[in-house]
Amino acid sequence: MEQLLHIFRIRRDERRIAWAALLFFVLLNALTVIRYYDVFSPIQEHYWNLFVGRFRVSGFDPITYYVVSEWEARYNVYRHPLLAFMMYLPYAVNQGLMFLTGINCAQFVVAALTVTASFYAFLFLYRIFRELMELPKADSVVLTAFLFSFAFVMLATMVPDHFVLSLSALLLTLYVSGRLMKQGRPMKVWHTLVLFILTAGISLNNGVKVFLSALFTNGRSFWRPRFLFLAVALPALLMWGFSRFEYRAFVWQNEQARHAAKARKKAEQRRREIAMAEAAKLKGPDPAKQTTAKPAPKKRRIWQGAPISNGEFMRWTDITTDRWASAVENLFGESIQLHSDYLLQDVLRSRPIIVRYRHWWNYGVEAVIVVLFLCGIWSGRRSRLLWMSVSFFLMDMALHMGLGFGINEVYIMAPHWIYVVPIAIGFLLKRFRGRALAVLRGLLVLLTVYLLTYNGWLITTYMLG
Repeated sequence: MEQLLHIFRIRRDERRIAWAALLFFVLLNALTVIRYYDVFSPIQEHYWNLFVGRFRVSGFDPITYYVVSEWEARYNVYRHPLLAFMMYLPYAVNQGLMFLTGINCAQFVVAALTVTASFYAFLFLYRIFRELMELPKADSVVLTAFLFSFAFVMLATMVPDHFVLSLSALLLTLYVSGRLMKQGRPMKVWHTLVLFILTAGISLNNGVKVFLSALFTNGRSFWRPRFLFLAVALPALLMWGFSRFEYRAFVWQNEQARHAAKARKKAEQRRREIAMAEAAKLKGPDPAKQTTAKPAPKKRRIWQGAPISNGEFMRWTDITTDRWASAVENLFGESIQLHSDYLLQDVLRSRPIIVRYRHWWNYGVEAVIVVLFLCGIWSGRRSRLLWMSVSFFLMDMALHMGLGFGINEVYIMAPHWIYVVPIAIGFLLKRFRGRALAVLRGLLVLLTVYLLTYNGWLITTYMLG
């Protein structure tokens, strides 16, 4: 455990880049605070409608603002089983600050949490390049900055959602697993348990990636009955069982009360409509207002294609949305470069699923990054570290691009997998020598500066607009 805690210490040779990264994340979070401070800082009796109704940054959810302001297990407990409990300490801190300052400090508390998670995600990825892949310091810095220049990685570091927490936990998993591989040591049961509780507690499906990392680290010993039971089957069953308990104990009663309140409101509205209709009948028809009545068109749900079935989970699948267009415009498009049209609008409200770039060079940048990514996979094809990272990516592709879970806004899930792109390109850097290496380094610097400038300008314009 002491070794695990040692991972969070800042080393002497990391201090300069650590300070630079910290300043970058603080500035990004300042944009979010500035945009919503006047709306979110006054103390209210009820916060849900305020936060959910007013926060508008793509499809990110401000549920964390609510939980830190008025603690409740309001996340989907089957997807984020421990996240509400992880937010209890920030909630307690915010309650103290509210008492002392007379304003709701949820934005500041969540920003501090987000900056911390972003900072360690940056640090863990840098160490993957520097220690595990043994790249030069300059290359490690550029590749790390390259990831954080991606649009929805940058956004994840400044919004009150869980994605940057997942990014930090997943990069910690890769770093710990990679260190064990390099040292020729197996991943012990307690390693797997700690990483699974952290990762799956934030987002349940990402807990599977801890099991994948154990498989790549331990090899055949992963299949030993003792390890399978203690490190895989038992924690998975306990986490799922806790999710069900959490729903019954903390969610169900409040959920039923909300449904009852909605039903009462709907019934009251219906009674008013009937009363108004009866009053209109007594008065008789008004010839001046009579028009040929047309049936109201049914609202069409344009933000999701047809599901495989309508079951509890399968209703969120999508088998009709165009995969190629989604890959070009969203998966490797919006995730990395924002579209200037429908800028940061929510697909559940006003943004079409597919938005095209205005300029050919956006597609050119995307093509270059995808080619570098594929070449990097080929260059690192003999590395277990790379294939472990790729397995994380393939799992998400099976869910999103295969079954269609969340394909309508697949770019939001980018922090769960997109770190594999710079990791793969890192193996391409290891392969090149001489002038070819200098050209590749220059290209990566140009791409990083371009993405930081392009995405940074659009995000700043939106936040301060």
